[in-house]
Amino acid sequence: MVGAFKVVIPARYASTRLPGKPLMSIAGKPLILHVCDRALEANAEEVVVATDDQRIYQTVIAAGVSAVMTRKDHNNGTERIAEVAKICAWNSADIVVNLQGDEPLVPSSVISDLAMGIMTQSLASVATLATPILQGPDVFNSNIVKVVIDQQGFALYFSRAPIPWDRDHFGQTAVIGDLGKWYMRHIGLYAYSVGFLSRYTEWKPCVLESVELLEQLRILWHGERVKVIKVDEAPEAGVDTEDDLKRVDSRIRNGLKDR
Repeated sequence: MVGAFKVVIPARYASTRLPGKPLMSIAGKPLILHVCDRALEANAEEVVVATDDQRIYQTVIAAGVSAVMTRKDHNNGTERIAEVAKICAWNSADIVVNLQGDEPLVPSSVISDLAMGIMTQSLASVATLATPILQGPDVFNSNIVKVVIDQQGFALYFSRAPIPWDRDHFGQTAVIGDLGKWYMRHIGLYAYSVGFLSRYTEWKPCVLESVELLEQLRILWHGERVKVIKVDEAPEAGVDTEDDLKRVDSRIRNGLKDR
């Protein structure tokens, strides 16, 4: 039996490109609180911000949203979320959506659809998102992660390389055929069962993960399945730079973000 649907929002103060960004103002309030709004709009039973910084913790608590102080030594957001699940003593069947603390433009419908995607099947304890790649250069862009999906909608592999490789056409022409049929862009939002998170923390990084610098490959390496939910387009990019901050501020002030 599937348990409750929760959202955990990892938020670190020490961002490399934009330190302190969770507390930077967008449309009159801190960025992290806009992300909390998206999670609350998705009708999650619980929304918890996971942080290792007291300033972020106090800001979230003062706004009436739950927060948990976590360790500073986690290798990635999944490990941080696993710590939150343990602190909160959630049931192993509960479903947790990982929503990054710098993504205030993720539609709430995407969050709930991702949660439902894992709740409505029993073969995978992890779900994620993908959208068709429609521009040829994106296939070869190593910053865009590609995923190959089987006929049941489960991930076969994730890579920064162009997969699948079109043997008869790549290198011979700049024109690629039916892009949207074969090439899928991975969107780094995840839903997990709490039981999976407990298993994940016991695994060491695998060689594929280290080569591709993609932590989701650890899941496939250990024989777990990943359900891939297809969406029409990727949510608009979050905040990594000062220019992003201005862009997102403008989007929210003008009411142009999708819900």
